[in-house]
Amino acid sequence: MPSTIHNCLDPEGREKGLKAAVEALRAGQCVVLPTDTVYGIGADAFNNDAVARLLATKRRGPDMPVPVLVGSWMTIQGLVREFSETAKTLVEAFWPGGLSIVVPEAPSLPWNLGDTRGTVLVRMPNQPLAIELLREVGPMAVSSANISGSPAPVTAAGAKQQFGDAVSVYLDGGESEVGQASTIIDISGPQPVILREGAIPAERIGEVLGLDAEQLRRT
Repeated sequence: MPSTIHNCLDPEGREKGLKAAVEALRAGQCVVLPTDTVYGIGADAFNNDAVARLLATKRRGPDMPVPVLVGSWMTIQGLVREFSETAKTLVEAFWPGGLSIVVPEAPSLPWNLGDTRGTVLVRMPNQPLAIELLREVGPMAVSSANISGSPAPVTAAGAKQQFGDAVSVYLDGGESEVGQASTIIDISGPQPVILREGAIPAERIGEVLGLDAEQLRRT
């Protein structure tokens, strides 16, 4: 099926693009969407075949689990085993925005995001188009819209250069503002640990949690 880039900076294109994306996601397909950091390829988080398709499109194995994007602060509470004070503090300080949080997942969730070892990586992006889509379809498994090992694109056209017709719906929301991957912090263990530095500096996270940035960095 030939792919279409929908110009979502135009109100009519945005309406058509969102409708096409919702239909594709509900049919178990992948879509490309803008986020504040980089463009992402997304699927229904609870459709295991769609998540497997996402990994295949990226040419990536299940050893690198797919993150989950949510459209509100409230959504994370249904995905985690316990919404801890640390999680609450980070969500209130940095969401929506460029911080991904690794938390223990709720044990009953019927999804397969890869080798998660009982955790899930969750983020709420600071991108209105992405938020609108997430509020319509619910939590989405979303990874950067690139073939594994290639640069993550900051435009829809850049994503299409890599995926072509393997993805049928591309939502063009303009260039990603941050252009840098999110920072990942793991709070599933005894101490918070930054797994990847990115859009949010370790120093800012340290200030919010009352910890030294070096304590948060991986040793």
